[in-house]
Amino acid sequence: MSDQSLVKQGVAAATSMVAAIVLLTIGILHVLSGISALRKDDLVVAGPEYTFQFDTTAWGWIHIVLGVIVAIIGVMLFTGATWARVGAMVICGLSILANFLWLPHYPLWSIVIILLDVFVIWAVATWHPGYEESI
Repeated sequence: MSDQSLVKQGVAAATSMVAAIVLLTIGILHVLSGISALRKDDLVVAGPEYTFQFDTTAWGWIHIVLGVIVAIIGVMLFTGATWARVGAMVICGLSILANFLWLPHYPLWSIVIILLDVFVIWAVATWHPGYEESI
């Protein structure tokens, strides 16, 4: 293989380690968002015209459970195992969905988390562990 391929895989591996850190951070942010929704129900407000009406307590628990799972997979992503990479992509997809539904409550926050999830999916999808050793 070419040196350019090695460089690309080195960058992809480094980016995936950054993605693991970002995934861990997203998990922590989900938990904090969930705690915020649970502690102060009147802090999170959505208009009556919102299609996906959930109680903020329900949203709080959704974010806490999702955050714990995201953080665990973020830690496991450091191993580079295939199941951790697939799990990271799946859980980021679920996180994108949850934050899309959370948009009316905190639009800017949700958009930032969605962008971080997209970055993690991209980083994990471009990395092929063991590629350097196969040449």
